[in-house]
Amino acid sequence: MTIKLTRIQGEICEPEDGISKLRRIEEFGRISHRSEDRQTEDSWQRFIESVVMKHGDLSIIEHEKVTVIATVDRGMSHELVRHRIGSYTQESTRFVNYDKPEHEPEFIKPTDLFGRNETDVWNAAIECAQESYKKLLSVYGVSPQIARSVLPNALATKIAVTYNLRSWRHFFIMRCTKETHPQMKDFSIPLLYQFQGYCPILFDDITPDMKQSEAMRLLR
Repeated sequence: MTIKLTRIQGEICEPEDGISKLRRIEEFGRISHRSEDRQTEDSWQRFIESVVMKHGDLSIIEHEKVTVIATVDRGMSHELVRHRIGSYTQESTRFVNYDKPEHEPEFIKPTDLFGRNETDVWNAAIECAQESYKKLLSVYGVSPQIARSVLPNALATKIAVTYNLRSWRHFFIMRCTKETHPQMKDFSIPLLYQFQGYCPILFDDITPDMKQSEAMRLLR
């Protein structure tokens, strides 16, 4: 049996540029001091640097959200949905029948599996899971929502993740550290670079592979 592999990935899915979001954050932030008349076309940069990053008024960045469409394995998706303030829509193993050609299952191989022996063991486990799943459906007439119990954490899943910008900061601070699961870093670090380009300033202080004890100091 052929194992169909895919890769971990995440892409920002937004209809507008990040600068527009930062301008609105400035607009909302100026309400507290009634300084709306001071906003200009490019004043957002000074405002974000001073009010948000220097003085720590992170509550105002909760007004704006970003959605990411991700492909991860089921193990990673369990970690993603643990982040409290977020919205999730995920590919359902209850309703998707992976025995249909158009829904052929894909799997994500751990990046730390380099040797032939451990790769052979992993391949055998995935093949066995696929065969068992298909047999439950085709031979015994079990429904997909019951047969899914034999599918492994390596099963790829598509998920839409929406956080406000403060929650994204928290996500990257917690999930880009040295101690983070290797596969999660395969997702979080490239995504952090996307955010640093998409929403300047807000994520520039987050550095991949910091020790968690150091990264935690960024939480406010």
